[in-house]
Amino acid sequence: MSLHNRLEAVFHDVFDDETIVLADTTTASDIEDWDSLAHITLMYGIESQFGIQFTANEFAEFTNVGDLKQSLIDKGCE
Repeated sequence: MSLHNRLEAVFHDVFDDETIVLADTTTASDIEDWDSLAHITLMYGIESQFGIQFTANEFAEFTNVGDLKQSLIDKGCE
C-alpha cells in the first residue's frame, strides 16, 4: 500500500469517514471535524501507522497534507 493510501486510511479511521479523499493541498478547514483535538488524535494515529514519532514543533508546523507527506518521506516512511 502506498504512503498516500496508508495516510488516507488513518484519516478514514480518525474521522470515521470513508469518503475522505486526500490531496496534497488538503487542510484542516477542508475536513469538517478536523479541530485541535482531532489533530492530536490524527497525529498519534499516523505515528502508530508508520512507526514514527513527531516532535511537538512538527505537530504545529504542518499546513496541509503535502507537508505531512513530505515529513513522512523525510522520516523514511515511503
